[in-house]
Amino acid sequence: MADKLVLGSSPLGRLMVRLALPSIFAQVVNILYTLVDRVYIGHIKDASSHALTGVGICFPVITLISAFSLFAGAGGAPLAAIELGKSEFDSDSRQEAHRILGNACLMLLLFSVILTAFFEAFADPVLRAFGASDFTAGYAREYLKLYVAGTVFVQAAVGLNPFIVAQGHSRTAMLSTVIGAVLNILLDPLFIFVLGLGVKGAAIATVISQGASALWVVLFLSSSRSSIRLRLCILKPRMQTILRISSLGISPFIMASTESAIFVVFNSGLQKYGGDIYVGAMTVMQSLSQLLYVPVQGFTDGIQPAISYNYGARKISRVKSIIKRMTVISFLVTFCFSALILVFRRNFAEVFTSSPQLIALIEQLLPVYFGGTWLFGIQMAAQRTFVGLGKARISIFIALLRKVVLLIPLALILPRCIGVNGIFWAEPIASVSSALTSFVMLIACYRTVR
Repeated sequence: MADKLVLGSSPLGRLMVRLALPSIFAQVVNILYTLVDRVYIGHIKDASSHALTGVGICFPVITLISAFSLFAGAGGAPLAAIELGKSEFDSDSRQEAHRILGNACLMLLLFSVILTAFFEAFADPVLRAFGASDFTAGYAREYLKLYVAGTVFVQAAVGLNPFIVAQGHSRTAMLSTVIGAVLNILLDPLFIFVLGLGVKGAAIATVISQGASALWVVLFLSSSRSSIRLRLCILKPRMQTILRISSLGISPFIMASTESAIFVVFNSGLQKYGGDIYVGAMTVMQSLSQLLYVPVQGFTDGIQPAISYNYGARKISRVKSIIKRMTVISFLVTFCFSALILVFRRNFAEVFTSSPQLIALIEQLLPVYFGGTWLFGIQMAAQRTFVGLGKARISIFIALLRKVVLLIPLALILPRCIGVNGIFWAEPIASVSSALTSFVMLIACYRTVR
């Protein structure tokens, strides 16, 4: 972890770079799992459009599986870190940190069994509900059936990695994502093209890569380098500990699961009003959105501890300087990246697909879909500011305002009025509205911080 003295006294420019770069790198590498699959699948000969659409339909399930990982991991890791801090003057606290890790592991194992059994049994109706057609259902089924077989690896890699970060081993935690992502990049073309397995090959490569990440995480937590050791003796359920983890983990779970709900609403609406090609176009556009959002998310996540520490130390002028710089940088990055993607939208589309019809549709609709992304950096900075100041409820409200209050209803209502394009218009309307609301709330907070 960054040294307290550094957080409170280091020059802000140097401090922000030091905090942000590892976080950005880890976020970008982590997203490569999904992007690499989409890039390779989008170039499968004679099936690229339908295969890409089919795999795109699976991503609400993938997002939901990751949400359960966050429920235990993001809920348990901060509690374990607090107990480790207390252990300096309370010898019982270290044992409590072990109990938290053990109960989080049990929760992750339980989630793995339930999720695997459910999606293996009900894959077909789930995919149909998510927008699969007769042309894409086969590809979606092939990918999902194999992917959910590796659910336990996802739960371990995503759910246990925060316990490494909580101990201050950020490089080790970052390596767990790097190992999986690099392996996935290498295995995808081997399984998809060389062995001729197509969509199945992409799923197999992903499962193997996640298994490697999970093994890395488990081995570290079981080693002497870890302050809290993963051992069989700590795998004992304790309801009080589970409730503590759940109370803190429900927030990141809601944030992630609502993203899954958006995928479902988009895909089902696009299938109803437009067809497979529109689902494929949305898959590519959401991939480009991730390329835009993830670096900014990594930047704001990395800077947030500096806001928290200096606010706790009552260094208000320093807090305000960090907030101002973070907001300006986040806005400039999203503005510039949005402009870059819009200017070279055909080139970006060609990275994900070789279908001329799909490329033409993306060129036509991308300016609409990206109509509000240039402002999104302000919303992300505002959310992390409120979290850093201990105002997590306001941060959740801003996220829910965009996704639940605005985006989902608009995606359901607008297509009835203006057709399939209404789903793409829902995104900029929700983004601009929530970003402006966030900015007003951020200014009010900035002026009243004491």
